Amino acid sequence: MDRIISSSQQQSLLSTHKVLRNTYFLLGLTLAFSAVTATLSTVYALPSPGLILMLVGFYGLMFLTYRLANSPAGILAAFAFTGFLGYCLGPILSSFLTAGMGDVIAMALGGTALVFFCCSAYVLTTRRDMSFLGGMMMAGFVVLLVAVVANIFLQLPALHLAISALFILFSAGAILWETSNIIQGGETNYIRATVSLYVSLYNIFVSLLSLLGFANRD
Repeated sequence: MDRIISSSQQQSLLSTHKVLRNTYFLLGLTLAFSAVTATLSTVYALPSPGLILMLVGFYGLMFLTYRLANSPAGILAAFAFTGFLGYCLGPILSSFLTAGMGDVIAMALGGTALVFFCCSAYVLTTRRDMSFLGGMMMAGFVVLLVAVVANIFLQLPALHLAISALFILFSAGAILWETSNIIQGGETNYIRATVSLYVSLYNIFVSLLSLLGFANRD
């Protein structure tokens, strides 16, 4: 019986490691592809898609990726999703470069990498179950949604900065939760896990750009 249990535990551990390995591999590829599309969008000064088209593309491609996550087509959908978001970054990066704030982009990239490394390393080292964050994440999402909708009408710089800071905290929590979910066996699909981590990294990067850009403007 002990051998059976031990064998079952080993298979579970191997399966978890496989999901984690595939997730990080696909995440690296999608980040690279997103960087390429962002660079092309910046170099060729492609127009911003606008809020409505961005939201439709974001949620539409995300839904498609999750719908196809259990098939090879899900990988193509993940690349389409991350490539689209990379394209959306182009106009933002162009505005920073035009303003002579290329160093802000570099700092935002470094900060995003640092947050991801620290959060992932903590969970992978301690193997702590972070499922308790689920309730707080839901509450944080509601607060962010209300704040974003309110700022559409109020257009307050202070509220915009507060939203950016909250997005960083929320996304860092999402990285902790998703990484723990993979380790604990709650997430067995690496495509879904990749998209979740990518969105968190994207939100952190854009939010850091906003905060650092405000702090460095003349």
